[in-house]
Amino acid sequence: MRALTMQDSRLTVAEIAEPTPGPGEVLVEVLACGICGSDLHCAAHGPEFNKATQGAAGIELLDLSQPVVFGHEFVARVVAHGPGTEGRIPVGARVVSMPILLREQPVMLGFAGAETPGAYAERMLLSEPLLIEVPDHVDTAIAALTEPLAVAYRSVNRGEVGADTVPLVIGCGPIGLAVIAVLKMKGIGPIVAADFSPERRELAARMGADVVVDPAEQSPYDALQAAAATDDPDRMATPTAVLGQLPLRPTVAFECVGAPGLLQQIIAGIPAGSRIVVAGIALGSDSIEPGQGILKELDIRFSLYYSAEEFAETFAHLAAGDFDVEPLLTDSVGLDGAAEAFDRLQSNPHDAKILVYPSR
Repeated sequence: MRALTMQDSRLTVAEIAEPTPGPGEVLVEVLACGICGSDLHCAAHGPEFNKATQGAAGIELLDLSQPVVFGHEFVARVVAHGPGTEGRIPVGARVVSMPILLREQPVMLGFAGAETPGAYAERMLLSEPLLIEVPDHVDTAIAALTEPLAVAYRSVNRGEVGADTVPLVIGCGPIGLAVIAVLKMKGIGPIVAADFSPERRELAARMGADVVVDPAEQSPYDALQAAAATDDPDRMATPTAVLGQLPLRPTVAFECVGAPGLLQQIIAGIPAGSRIVVAGIALGSDSIEPGQGILKELDIRFSLYYSAEEFAETFAHLAAGDFDVEPLLTDSVGLDGAAEAFDRLQSNPHDAKILVYPSR
């Protein structure tokens, strides 16, 4: 079968062996798969990504000595049931799944080799217990957004965003746009969004941002304070010990860029008592001024991935039509166009989520 492989930062369409399902696994045909920012990071900075996973978990996630088959934001069709499966989802049905194979040594699909390929391949393996059937009324392209929306869903959960919280989303790429979609679905607002790109700002407004800021022209933190201002003591955020009561509702900032220096900028600009959720992936080192964060009593939380419950909840909202995510889908390609799409996503602000259709 055909697959898009990565080795030495080069993407190549190659012929690889079709995988054979083990106990509890199913073989699926990949219908569509989104290109994720982490795919771009891993292709361009594989050694740095491994350094991060080695420091955090004691493992190198990518075996860079072998071709890697990316792809973890997918919707697929069941082709065959492996040994020990229950067959609860019939052959021919569409499914989504967390990108994990539940083996004795779990496999992170989309970051492994050709023997357990990710979804930039015509077929792949999935673990039956993780499968969620896609109802007929849900479009395949929309179903492919389940995984990135689940990432955003967890980021919002990590922010403990309450009904009266005013959020600031910094960076309106795919992560930031998905965070805006989740905030909008939850009825949180007004949502303030900031990006230097006019195209990304337009997408943010279409996704539901109420206040959209060009940081070159206006401070996002001034815009946040204006949106959060209140003279109602019952709606004001909890006072901090040193800086006291501010006439503001609770505020939270979502860092969705991953650029060095940005976290410190947020620390300096965000109101006292705020929470910061870091969802953008910066693979290099960075520096902050802890004294500012201490004086302001800021909370900084890092967010990645999601739980099985969060993935299922995200898909349930998606299937119910609770998300307005059409603006996220900006293009689609076959395997032969995927390498060019990777290059385009590095520099073209018109694109948000490009889907790969491996059998096209």
